[in-house]
This record gives sequence, structure tokens and C-alpha cells, in this order.
Amino acid sequence: MQRHKPLVLLAAAALVSGCTSDKPITAPNASAPSPSAASTSNGTGAQSKFFVQAEHDAQLAMRAKTPTGPEGKPWEQAIDPQLTDTTKYKKSGEVHLCFSNAAVDNPWRQVGWKSMQAEVATHKEITKFTALDAEGKDDKQISDIAELTGKGCDALIVSPNTTATLTPAVKAACEKVPVIVFDRGVETDCPVTFVNPIGGYAFGADGAEFLIEKVPAGGKVLALRILPGVDVLETRWSAAKAAFDKSRLDVVGVEFTDGDAAKTKSIVGDYLARHGKLDGIWMDAGATAVAAIEAFEDAGVPVPAVVGEDQQDFLQKWKQHNLTAVAPTYPTYQWRTPVIAALRVLRGEQVPKTWKLPQPKITAETLDTYLQPNMPPLHYALCGCEDLPGFPETWGGRK
Repeated sequence: MQRHKPLVLLAAAALVSGCTSDKPITAPNASAPSPSAASTSNGTGAQSKFFVQAEHDAQLAMRAKTPTGPEGKPWEQAIDPQLTDTTKYKKSGEVHLCFSNAAVDNPWRQVGWKSMQAEVATHKEITKFTALDAEGKDDKQISDIAELTGKGCDALIVSPNTTATLTPAVKAACEKVPVIVFDRGVETDCPVTFVNPIGGYAFGADGAEFLIEKVPAGGKVLALRILPGVDVLETRWSAAKAAFDKSRLDVVGVEFTDGDAAKTKSIVGDYLARHGKLDGIWMDAGATAVAAIEAFEDAGVPVPAVVGEDQQDFLQKWKQHNLTAVAPTYPTYQWRTPVIAALRVLRGEQVPKTWKLPQPKITAETLDTYLQPNMPPLHYALCGCEDLPGFPETWGGRK
């Protein structure tokens, strides 16, 4: 589902929350090792070949920047926007909006897809919305994009299944219709705008910096990853590694869980048996964070500082047991933004060429803001959907 990863990883990569790409529309050669790629420290191993120092530094800097846009609507905000002219796409009257979706094969994407449909419903000028699901298949999405560009779409939203393979299809679509890319990038700058949050480096650093702050020097940290070779996960880990390597923490292991809860519990249990205790758990995606916590509970030992994500099951566990925790996020509210962007383009209004959305982290101070007991366990807190029609029932919640 990501650029640069082997095809054998496509099915397993669906386990990633969002499984999104961090790179701009025209990506640097991420396969080239950084100068520090061979460095090892503190049990973290070699730096990922996906690591790009300039991108890492840029994303970490974005975290401290104040986005522009309406207060309380982060899906309409942008960080350091460089606006592009869209007057050539201006039209009046009814809008036929089209969407080529990579897949709806995990809870993150399911929450986002519901939000996009609800956003469409709020705009009366969108009289027709045609969406095709590629089901995680490149060849189907290539066909879908070709089909959509022949259906009289006024604008086309694309969430690419993979980057390099979908690039030619997106380039061909750009010749016929204004294209808005979001969630994952493509290797061309022909789309009018590329929408996504800050990215994986920021996610990974948020978790690592939290553990560095909370775990005493010499404390033992276990890093749990889902898969190797997936760029968004590699950037999350490479940012965490960079932070850990400068710290005084002892990273005792870096293990792959395949996003499987049982495997996660088994790994944590094995490390507890081997080391006697663990002082911190870092994760590159929080879908199995509750399973990791349960491993400590099963062993009858205190849960250490832990990194999760904004799924409700983790937030509920955090609140219930007063855990020392943090939840980096990759907000699902980004699914609203492409619809808004498409309408602005068709009105001839300027939009950011690279539309970087804010990417907050959930802390102990903000936990109550995002904890939603009326929502299902796999609901993502940063959906930005609370003001949309059908909430909460459409998202599986109850009033």
C-alpha cells in the first residue's frame, strides 16, 4: 500500500492505521541511505534506508508551527501553505465529484470514508458523488481512475493504493480533470493539491520523546513495529530511533508484531520473562496497544509508560487505569479536506499546493477531550466528525 515496499507486504500493510505516505508529491529518492544509515546505538540497529534527514527535520519543526485556517476546524487548516492558482478550473452550477479510493480495509479507513461521505452530504452543490473502491489492488485502481475520468467528473479525488504504480494513472487523469490527492502521495506534481497531516517522522518522534521524558535514564524500552519496508512505518521508527540514540534509555528490543494482538502479547511476555521488567513500550501504530498492556496485566506487573494511538479502546484503557501514556495521531479528519479542497478549486479559489494539516498528540491533559465512551472500541478520536450529519450513529456510536 505504500511506495517502495515489496508487493508481498501489500496485504499485511492493510493492518496499519491509515497506512499513509509521508512524502510530498515529488518525492526524494528515499531508497538512498542517509549519512547515518549505518549507525547503530542502544539496541536500535541500523538506521532505515527510508530516512531522509531534511524531511525528518522539516516535520519535527512543523509540530511547533501555528496553522492558518478557521479555529476549531483542523481539517481546514494548513501549515506553511504555499497557495496555487486554480482559476482555470472555475465553473458554476452543479458539481459531479468523483473519488478513487485505495481501500476501506481497516478501521482507520472505514472511519475516514464515513466522514468523507458525510462531508459530501453537507454541500448542496455536489449533486452527484461517484466513488470506486480499489480493494487494495493497483490494477483495479488504475482501471477505476480511467473509468472515472470518462464519467464527466468535475474534479477527481484520489487516495492512491501505492505511489509509484499509480503515478502514471494520476498523470493521465490530470490531463482531463483537476485532481486532488490525499492520504498517500504520487510521484508527480500534476495534482492541484496534495493533502495529508504532518507525517510519520512527527508521529514517531512524539512517542519517543515522551518515553525519554518519562522513563529514567537506563530504563528498558521495547519497540514494537508492525512491518519492515513500509515507508510510513519506517519513518515513524527512524524518527524514534534518532531520538532514542541520543538518549540514555536502553532499547532492549525492536520486534515486529504483524499487527496481531496475540503475537504482541506473546512478545511482551517473552521480554518480561527475559528482563524481569520493562520501563517503556514504543509502538509505530497503536492498534495492538491494548494487547501490549494486557501482557503486563497478565504477568501481574505494573504497566510502564506506553505509546498508543487515538483508538477508543486504548484511550479507555488509559483512563480506566490512569496509565502513563501518550497517543500520537494521524487524524482521520483528513478525509474531509479533499472534498473542501475540490469545491474551492472549482470555485477558482487558491488552495495550498501541499496541504499539510495539523497532527496533534493526545496527552494526559487532553485525554478527556478525546475519550468518547459512546463510540465503538475501534473508532478514531480525531475523526473531526462530531459536527457532521449522522453522528454518532453513522460511525457506530450511540447518543
